[in-house]
Amino acid sequence: MTTHDAHHAPDQPAPFTDLDQYVALPRVGGLVLSHDGTRLVTSVSTLSTDSTAYTTALWEVDPRGQQPARRLTRSAKGEGGAIFTPSGDLLFTSGRPDPQSDDDATTALWLLPATGGEARVVASRAGGVGSPLTARDASTVVLTGGVLPSARDEEHDAELRADRSKKKVSAILHTGYPVRHWDHDLGPSDPHLFAADLAELDGAAAPADPRLSLRDLTHDVKTALRETSAVLSPDGTTVVTTINVPEPRGAERTVLAAVDVATGSRRILVDDGASEAHGPKVSPDNRTVAFVQQSRSSGHEAPRVTLALVDLAGGDVRPLATGWDRWPGSVTWLPDGSGLLVTADSDGRGPVFHVTLDGTVTQVTADDATFTDVQVSPDGQTVYALRVSYLEPSTPVSIDLGAALSSGAPVTSVTLQGPTAAPALPGTLTEVETTVDDGSRVRAFLALPEGAGPDSPAPLVLWIHGGPLNSWNAWSWRWNPWILVAQGYAVLLPDPALSTGYGQDFIQRGWGAWGAAPYTDLMAITDVAEARDDIDETRTAAMGGSFGGYMANWVAGHTDRFKAIVTHASLWALDQFGPTTDHSFYWEREMTEEMARENSPHLSVDKIVTPMLVVHGDKDYRVPIGEGLRLWYELLAKSGLPADENGESEHRFLYFPDENHWVLTPQNAIVWYEVVLAFLAEKVLGEQRELPSTLG
Repeated sequence: MTTHDAHHAPDQPAPFTDLDQYVALPRVGGLVLSHDGTRLVTSVSTLSTDSTAYTTALWEVDPRGQQPARRLTRSAKGEGGAIFTPSGDLLFTSGRPDPQSDDDATTALWLLPATGGEARVVASRAGGVGSPLTARDASTVVLTGGVLPSARDEEHDAELRADRSKKKVSAILHTGYPVRHWDHDLGPSDPHLFAADLAELDGAAAPADPRLSLRDLTHDVKTALRETSAVLSPDGTTVVTTINVPEPRGAERTVLAAVDVATGSRRILVDDGASEAHGPKVSPDNRTVAFVQQSRSSGHEAPRVTLALVDLAGGDVRPLATGWDRWPGSVTWLPDGSGLLVTADSDGRGPVFHVTLDGTVTQVTADDATFTDVQVSPDGQTVYALRVSYLEPSTPVSIDLGAALSSGAPVTSVTLQGPTAAPALPGTLTEVETTVDDGSRVRAFLALPEGAGPDSPAPLVLWIHGGPLNSWNAWSWRWNPWILVAQGYAVLLPDPALSTGYGQDFIQRGWGAWGAAPYTDLMAITDVAEARDDIDETRTAAMGGSFGGYMANWVAGHTDRFKAIVTHASLWALDQFGPTTDHSFYWEREMTEEMARENSPHLSVDKIVTPMLVVHGDKDYRVPIGEGLRLWYELLAKSGLPADENGESEHRFLYFPDENHWVLTPQNAIVWYEVVLAFLAEKVLGEQRELPSTLG
């Protein structure tokens, strides 16, 4: 990557220096193409009128790039889950009030006619509905909905819900594991799949206010569809879904199942006991399922993530592109079934790749960017996607697939007229890299502030990504380096060992040894950045969240080179973390007791002499609040910077009672950034800044 200039003009707003402006920036997410290829729809989240939440609306984008985007929906509750019917109508979900009902609104299925007019509810139930699936060649629609475990039918489910609500009962009785996921409790209702026929909405027999008749396809599924994903075959006859299969000691594995839409009969497609299946897609001829297969990891062996195929009728799994040293993400069939489009992290980017059915892989996109939400035109010549990088948030683009395949060379995407404009940036983006002792190449993005140079070197912040199976390759509203850059900091965004996009060996070298290669890689790439004449190596800080917070804690106990450390939602005592995280069986499989002892930051607390800002949300189920509470106490009681006789310390603890693994509400996000900036200013720059008045 060459250095990218991203200076903003003096007369433009500076959203990275004004956090109120920053949280008010509209945010694009999701993309869906109509079956005939003529319409594109995306969603845009905007700040509510009281600036305390985000509301999502649907917007249409011209696939030809000739017309400006236009807004399709508007409500206080917002809309999501957009998908087209074969006839071109737009389905979406929303919790806004139904004009035809006085009942309290739950999330319902709405239809916006292609011919124009008002959206109307076409399906609702007491337990709400989830994002719909439609078929290319049939009027079938499938959607998810929660059902209470003792409900005999829909009427009984509604009665049970009303009784719980009236009596204000929130209790959940579990008989298995897990009981929560990331930021939400699992149960008491369980997701089921419901099917209906869109033809009920049309024709002379349709009532004046037609509603779909929902059939429960999975009445006996119990908890197996929690946190799973499904796809509908083009002919509308089969749902292919991931299903959770219980294992001993509270574990589970994810397998592939096929559900017959007509009868609800269910059969297992893929379950070898040694791997898990994700992201299924059915071929255009309804015969083959492509999916992502992940091997079962152990304490010594990292997972392997590969492409695979299986016949929808059943049969052996056929690995695809086994020699490709990248981890596939999303999978999309070409319209003629001749191959797949696959996204994958690669060298700090996330290109689109073409994979033939004989396993040949070629890169389609040339952009220094990551692509998501891939959609293909019916003629197979054009790809639509969201493009995202550290130079811009998600924006809709088109990709000339025909040109890429005919020339055999990657092509650059073309920006469409989306509903938002990329904010002007306060600096430049470049890359640095080094070769570490074992011969591995370690690279990073480096965001530099305006004016940084030999005469005015910038203080440096090392920002460590989470995951750890992750890469710094896409814009983040929550971990945005440009806010720090606007304050004059250079921000280093490295991909150390365990990062995706550099091959299996790069992941394996840090597996089960978090305090080894990941740490030494981070220090090595920091050395390279500090050697630059536009970096002030005497004024540095480190920060990270989740696994990045773990690494920040490890850094704090193993070096005093930084002036300050910020640790967010971080793992601290690995023996304690394992049994309390939301999916303990993964942790038990991937980190032995010996490895946990060897790599636990809490065992080095007495060596911490760097001021730390600890941040944690009480609703964090992935890294439970106990990690933050123990870290905070042990910093005050045992670190090299203990609390004084008055109980005060150079360390700080920013606690959010109602936030989860991330800080998502706009005003709390402002507080997060302001406290972090004030802490860095005090410890790195020697400046005192006012804390936000909302802290009281």
